Amino acid sequence: MTEELSPVTLKERPGIQMKHIDSKVKQAGKSTRPAAIKTHQTAGGIPGGQSPGRVQADGAIQSARKDPKLRFLTNSERLKGPQSVTGRPTSVTRPLILTIGHSTRTIEAFLDLLQAHNVNELVDVRSIPRSRHNPQFNRDILPESLLRAGITYTHTKELGGLRHARPESPNAAWRNTSFRGFADYMQTPEFAAAMKTLIQTARQKRTVIMCAEVLPWRCHRSLIADALTVAGCPVEHIMSATKTQPHSLTSFAKVEGRRITYPLVD
Repeated sequence: MTEELSPVTLKERPGIQMKHIDSKVKQAGKSTRPAAIKTHQTAGGIPGGQSPGRVQADGAIQSARKDPKLRFLTNSERLKGPQSVTGRPTSVTRPLILTIGHSTRTIEAFLDLLQAHNVNELVDVRSIPRSRHNPQFNRDILPESLLRAGITYTHTKELGGLRHARPESPNAAWRNTSFRGFADYMQTPEFAAAMKTLIQTARQKRTVIMCAEVLPWRCHRSLIADALTVAGCPVEHIMSATKTQPHSLTSFAKVEGRRITYPLVD
């Protein structure tokens, strides 16, 4: 059983947010600037079927590290808590939360990707925290690899997918039963408590939530991102070492206070 969820009907999604900064790479039509470090500008869409960050990721990261205007955090700084690119603590009222899908990346490429975005806490939101085909992301292996890169690990099964839809679901706009089931679960006290803990963690450390599917809109973490958005927390999806995509609330979502549903509209 896999963690990936695939909705049948999805509406418009925003384009990738990025900005080119390296003049030499500009001429080659590539960007080398980590998206977490400078202001983003809209440009283009997502190459279908690609695993973001694997192609040209190493070269992009190395080029960015050579730029004297950019600053990467050390492992010890990552463990201290959320930082801005200047090393000063960021605002903790409504912390930015990142998301990522591990996909089939090597552990080296995955760690480089997290470090490019100055992550210092990874929250695993897989219901089953292991991968038969990619054992480097198994729960008994991944935490040690992360720690060597200055990143701590937490598995939060209360935010995991693979939930069953209720017979009288208020989220019938999701034709995919897995998405509908998770949207139903989002109405529970258990989900609310796990969300509160996640936000508290993000106030202390620069946090990314991780699942398996590389594309966020094919994964239940997009619904978690909806809930975080309603709670006032900005969310960005890591697409590569040089790109993040700000999350946009699902177009057919209905928000009432902090409650979010996806009702079918006639």
